[in-house]
Amino acid sequence: MALSTFVKISGITNLSDARYCSGMYVDLLGFSLEQESEKFINPTQYNEITGWVSGLEFVGEFQSYESDKVLHTLENYPTIKWVEHDRIDPLVDLEGKGFGLIYKMDLEDVRHIELEVAEKLNASGIIFHVTSIHEELTDEDKKAIKILSENCRVILGVGITSENVLDLITELGIYGITLAGGKEIKPGLKDFDELADILETLEEDE
Repeated sequence: MALSTFVKISGITNLSDARYCSGMYVDLLGFSLEQESEKFINPTQYNEITGWVSGLEFVGEFQSYESDKVLHTLENYPTIKWVEHDRIDPLVDLEGKGFGLIYKMDLEDVRHIELEVAEKLNASGIIFHVTSIHEELTDEDKKAIKILSENCRVILGVGITSENVLDLITELGIYGITLAGGKEIKPGLKDFDELADILETLEEDE
């Protein structure tokens, strides 16, 4: 089995999520590596989780750290291959450092980004992770995302359900999707619900 599109899972905090997503052949698992983050994962926790999974790559997720602090942090997470950041400047600084790069941006920013800038960032290999504080996509949102996806690789992290995921991928021309990891009810027991429903919808026979 395989998934029909590129999938990143953000904010992994437990082994249950990681093993399930690995078994579903997602592409990337993301870990919050800023100590101030609610979902912060320290190196020991990271190693305990990632040591049990294979076949995918790991993302260090940052919000405010400058590029030098990102690099210093990643020294303690040597298997991280990707960096996601909420700010573009640190990502630009990290070009050529050997990491895959993801720019997490809000829909409001998507509407105002100049396509020339987006194309330049895309040429640098940066993937755009589009998110929002709102749970549903308006027609205006979809239009903005579609325009961006015509010029860049876009992974969508908002407005996705098991019922609409396939239509969104086709309609918007996006590169893939992102979903959020959750919390364990207790160690080893996990209520996957919507995440599992969406991934199962994306399953396809090889």
